Amino acid sequence: MIWLTKELTFPDYKYATKEGIIALGGDLSWERLLYAYKNGIFPWFSEDDPIVWYCPIKRMVLFPDELKVSKSMRKIINKNEFIITENKVFEAVIYNCKNIDRKDGLGTWITDDMQQAYINLHNKGIAKSIEVWFDDKLVGGLYGLEINGIFCGESMFSHISNASKIAFIYLANSTHYKLIDCQVYNNHLASLGAREIERDLFLEILKEE
Repeated sequence: MIWLTKELTFPDYKYATKEGIIALGGDLSWERLLYAYKNGIFPWFSEDDPIVWYCPIKRMVLFPDELKVSKSMRKIINKNEFIITENKVFEAVIYNCKNIDRKDGLGTWITDDMQQAYINLHNKGIAKSIEVWFDDKLVGGLYGLEINGIFCGESMFSHISNASKIAFIYLANSTHYKLIDCQVYNNHLASLGAREIERDLFLEILKEE
């Protein structure tokens, strides 16, 4: 396994393991994170572990025109009971993504350092949040990075049923993105139309101008 140095670079994709791990170590500076995402690489690790960088062979993505919204979900959206905002409370969104109790265990990878790193990216205008409100309370949302017409999703949360779905559907229905990067397979996102594509295809789309 290749350990990163202070140099702002990553190994060639051919060195990635079958699990998609491409390197270890380095730092979470906004410069390195931006460079990583521009090359299809993202960090995913637990507290007290070294930083682990991934570029999976199979990439879970949503092409916006393949979005699937069920009839029951459409009814919920059409009630207009939820208010959706962008970048209003980024720090609150990532805090909730980090601390919400999840049955599947996902979300625990957002360490304190990771949380601050994405706040730094937000302050640079690179990371973005979608917020869902009900009765003036933040009930759901998601955050990620905007990279060359792609939204690289990081995490989402819900305090009430369907709140994160509403944020995701809102994102997919915007005209800003040619692709939403969901990183790794997830049944919840698959039900909304996301699917796996080959890494080479994802990287090709990522590099398109």
